Amino acid sequence: MSLGVGRTPVREAFRDLARDGVLEVRPARGTFVRRLETTELKELYEVRQSLEGLAARLAAQWGPTPALDEYGKHMRKVLDDIDAFDLAEVHRHGVDFHLEVIRASRNSYLLKTYEPMRLKFAIVLNLLLHYDDDRVREAVQEHYDIYDAIRRGDGDEAERNIRDHLAKGFVARARRADAGPDAGQIEVAAQ
Repeated sequence: MSLGVGRTPVREAFRDLARDGVLEVRPARGTFVRRLETTELKELYEVRQSLEGLAARLAAQWGPTPALDEYGKHMRKVLDDIDAFDLAEVHRHGVDFHLEVIRASRNSYLLKTYEPMRLKFAIVLNLLLHYDDDRVREAVQEHYDIYDAIRRGDGDEAERNIRDHLAKGFVARARRADAGPDAGQIEVAAQ
């Protein structure tokens, strides 16, 4: 597949991703998405809990954005009939929900801090997906509970809900990361 992009910008992007710890370059073997160790995954989730906990608390003070209200409506539909939805789509929607919670905090510094880490979340954590129907249903309910606390203006509950949700997400992803020596190893470019 051709993207119409020259080699130089691609090399620069790969270099930047390697510097950020997303890619691992193995001379004469290739470039791979770097596998996170359980300790690193835990640290990543600790940062997420802090940032997203604060964001949920602030969002509850301000009230939901129109986009957050749309997520709430969509989650209600999913909860009513999850079998009618594609699990990959439900997951993507959940990832976007987290970003909207950050935006709903109306704190530009929080958004600027979160945005660069979002790529790492997206790449590394998507490698550790396991579409367990029960966990997806739980996650949607957890997302809805976060939204509902924000909608009601309950900052304590919103923060607690998002922290608990992320703690459960860490446990699920840590199990997947520990599944085997090559879990999450995806080659992105041959040398």
